[in-house]
Amino acid sequence: MNIREMTEQWEMEYLRPWASMSRNTRGRKRAEALCDIRPEYQRDRDRILHSKAFRRLKHKTQVFLDPEGDHYRTRLTHTLEVAQIARTIAKALQLNESLTEAIALGHDLGHTPFGHAGEAVLNRLVPGGFTHARQGVRVVDFLEKQGQGLNLTWEVRDGILNHRTSGNPSTLEGHVVRLSDKIAYINHDIDDAVRAKLFTESDLPTEYTDVLGHSVRERLNTMIHDLIEQSLERPEIVMSPGMEAAMHGLRRWMFEHVYRGKAAKAEEGKAQQLIVSLYSWYIDHPDQLPAEYLTQMDERQETLERTVCDYIAGMTDVFAVERFKELFVPKSFKVQQTDMMI
Repeated sequence: MNIREMTEQWEMEYLRPWASMSRNTRGRKRAEALCDIRPEYQRDRDRILHSKAFRRLKHKTQVFLDPEGDHYRTRLTHTLEVAQIARTIAKALQLNESLTEAIALGHDLGHTPFGHAGEAVLNRLVPGGFTHARQGVRVVDFLEKQGQGLNLTWEVRDGILNHRTSGNPSTLEGHVVRLSDKIAYINHDIDDAVRAKLFTESDLPTEYTDVLGHSVRERLNTMIHDLIEQSLERPEIVMSPGMEAAMHGLRRWMFEHVYRGKAAKAEEGKAQQLIVSLYSWYIDHPDQLPAEYLTQMDERQETLERTVCDYIAGMTDVFAVERFKELFVPKSFKVQQTDMMI
């Protein structure tokens, strides 16, 4: 028996009956030989971790555009915090940790530069609309590895597609990530907002903090414990009604005071206009797209609009700004001494 088979057997004996067993995956779009060491979900986790799209997350906005300080979250650090919380929950509930971590690491691969501001403007520009969840599936299916994609299992792709609030993942591991995403961003965004002096801990509504806790550490501990306790020995992932209501209430408060607030969104209009300018320029100059995007557009019969969207959505904040400067900001030049009239 090889190592993969030993691990799969361990899963069958140790994990809950309602957990996702690696040997029972619905498989990949393209059949591949099995690894003799890693079960299928672990292979997916590794593929995501080594992808270019994952590395680009370090230069993509979480909430604050170009913050002055090294300790604000980026899309990458958010992803790592989600993965940590999700694995803690999955392990306690005896679910498949590798599947949980793969979904968590891949859940935001489709995010645009400038966070949700970029997502909103691409959704307005592109025929058929745009969401980062659907784009995440495009990334792992088509865009990575110069059009080959990562060829992930069905369960991981389903978790990426359905991680948003409105999503309904097909696996319990996907549900763990869906809730872990909210637990993570509500708390770390509060931490970042306090660091940015938008408000203090005491400004948070007591109707929510009295239930959830009066610090980031308390709230994380309370919410994670509640989810685990409510979901133990059950084939579903739930929180107690009071805890869930308080979490959603605090989330609404954050939308009002941070995500849609003036301070965090002061530069949002500029960022969106930058994306509009890049989108319009590439629509008018498709020959300036990277060759791999043009090849993929022909091979998959994609529209130019969707191809330009794919390219811009994959940009980091830094790269998008640099491309804008190259295309629209006049460059300074020095007059050579020999050309000057004396």
